[in-house]
Amino acid sequence: MLKGKKILIGVTGGIAAYKIPLLVRLLKKEGAEVKVVMTPCATDFVTPLTLSTVSQQPVLIEPYNKTDGSWNSHVDWGRWADLFVLAPVTANTMAKMANGIADNLLTTTYLAAKCPVMFAPAMDLDMFNHPTTRRNIETLLSFGHRLIAPQSGELASGLIGTGRMEEPEVIFQIIRDFFFRSRDFSGKKVLISAGPTYERIDPVRFIGNFSTGKMGYALADEAAARGAEVTLVSGPVSLSANHPSVRVIPVTSAAQMAEACFAEAPSSDVIIMAAAVADYTPSNPASEKIKKAGEELTVALKKTTDILAELGKRKKAGQFIAGFALETTNENEHAIGKLKNKNADMIVLNSLNDEGAGFGHDTNKVTIFTASGSRTDVPLKSKKEIAGAILDAIVREQPIIA
Repeated sequence: MLKGKKILIGVTGGIAAYKIPLLVRLLKKEGAEVKVVMTPCATDFVTPLTLSTVSQQPVLIEPYNKTDGSWNSHVDWGRWADLFVLAPVTANTMAKMANGIADNLLTTTYLAAKCPVMFAPAMDLDMFNHPTTRRNIETLLSFGHRLIAPQSGELASGLIGTGRMEEPEVIFQIIRDFFFRSRDFSGKKVLISAGPTYERIDPVRFIGNFSTGKMGYALADEAAARGAEVTLVSGPVSLSANHPSVRVIPVTSAAQMAEACFAEAPSSDVIIMAAAVADYTPSNPASEKIKKAGEELTVALKKTTDILAELGKRKKAGQFIAGFALETTNENEHAIGKLKNKNADMIVLNSLNDEGAGFGHDTNKVTIFTASGSRTDVPLKSKKEIAGAILDAIVREQPIIA
């Protein structure tokens, strides 16, 4: 499937470098042409001979041959590639990439590259969470590069947390998807909501829920990768959109989310309401911190605007609206009722009774109900894969996209 595709792999000095020969082998088996450029430190973790053997190409490390002075052209290599994948990429190299520092062959090749760039960080969790690393990742994303996010697990230091480079098989699939992903949302404007809302009780307390926004952000990145111009109205989460075609509008409360969605909806072709919006909000939030007094505290609540229902009332001809239903009892009945009552075209049902599904997980399991009467059961998968299944279902139901 990758025959004729030219892929440049940049390897930096992290322990995850030992996994790169497998990635190269997977790419070669699919017919890709693969070249490897390494930093000098990377050779401490995996040998150039190993990577040269599996790639069937010379591996470059130094800018020139110190014996005869011949030049290894970073310009030629940068222009040769259809895709440049840096894996693993250390915090040090990301800092150089973000700031234009070219002090080795890999970073000079990066600056000379004309092709799309993917980067797969690998480092200890404290390094990954450091503000400078986060800032550098945001800078690289602003360049249009794609982040292959590290996973959580046991790290080389013995600590447990985020920082493990994504597995070679997954990186391979991401690369293959890059070249062959459907562009069925090309030219379409997609509005997505994600995350929780926080309803203020007083200046320091709020009513909220356990939504992390992972499903909505996965939908936004997937729609953008398939060609859409995405507006993501996001409640307070600790996530970042990975695709440059995703515009994020941060909000906090249900009222703010409603205002943003109603402003963006008229120009949207597809609307996906994945946020967990509060149904009620305090009627009279206190202007000062409420002091502890008495055995009970009563907070009067009032209904918030039903964003999905209001969008259903305002729906334009040809506009497609999808909502989510998170249920704990009579799941199918409630989801189908919501589909009809909200004038939606699709409802995606989550059940908290399904292990590995719902809030906080990297996986999900959903049932998709449509106004045309179809039902699609999607088994437990990563939220990225679930996002793809949801968009596929929209394409089947919406002729103007297909």
